[in-house]
Amino acid sequence: MSAEATVRRAPRGGLRGRASAVLFRRAWLRAVLLLSAPGAWFVLIYLAALAILFVSAFWRVDGFTGKLVHAWNVDNFRQLVENPTYRTIALRTIGIAAAVTVTDALLAIPFAYFAARLASRRLQAVLFVIVLVPLWTSYLVRVYAWRLILAKDGIVNWALHGIGLGSVDVAYSNWAMWIVFSYIWLPFMILPVWVAFERVPASFLEASADLGARARTTFRRVLLPLVLPGVVAGSIFTFSLTLGDFITPTLVGGAGSDFIGNVVYRNVGIASNVPFAAAFATIPLLVMAVYLAIARRLGAFEAL
Repeated sequence: MSAEATVRRAPRGGLRGRASAVLFRRAWLRAVLLLSAPGAWFVLIYLAALAILFVSAFWRVDGFTGKLVHAWNVDNFRQLVENPTYRTIALRTIGIAAAVTVTDALLAIPFAYFAARLASRRLQAVLFVIVLVPLWTSYLVRVYAWRLILAKDGIVNWALHGIGLGSVDVAYSNWAMWIVFSYIWLPFMILPVWVAFERVPASFLEASADLGARARTTFRRVLLPLVLPGVVAGSIFTFSLTLGDFITPTLVGGAGSDFIGNVVYRNVGIASNVPFAAAFATIPLLVMAVYLAIARRLGAFEAL
């Protein structure tokens, strides 16, 4: 006997029975009830907070009393455009986020290719653990470890002195931030690319070989286009996480290595200028909105 017939034969007098019958016949109603609680949480907590953030960017702080004035103006955004310091900070943040994304993609593609297409099952398990182990360690521990590694008397300069190459001065600089960010977010790039390589059917590679393509040509013209959505999916993590970070620039960056997050943090906690902090915080949101729109067109969401 089918489930639908069972529902039809159930007694219709009880409220519970009638509700079950209605839910059984209307799949959309089941979906609405299932998603209503998390949907309400998302709208009230996340979207409402973003809306308040955007609205407060048009307010100002009274320079004499220090109180928040709910007067509509665009002075905060004008200051961001006209002040070269803030333009430099915004460009530095976006530039390093893009550099980290490209670096992680260049490192992740060969690693993921070897792990997904060439390594044995046992070696794949070992490589998977190697990728995940850094994620089991505290973020601050990893940053402080790199701070010691890149220090003037750290292990990098010690090794370079040992082979007679002198020393490099990258500690507390934009180079240090680039290195640390690339290491910290690399697992978030490797995993989507790894999955993308695994999804490529072996028959595609065999067909390319049967048509006379060399291994390098097959990799460039068959594999890379197919794994591009996975690369873009990983770039969403590396780009957005770097864009919104302020801890690593504080710990390993120099005096001229502020990110947008550092300025927002100081204006919220020290200068008590929340409207300006809100205005500056809209820049990463707009950048990520454009980035996600491009990623969606490249099929990144299907690779997540």
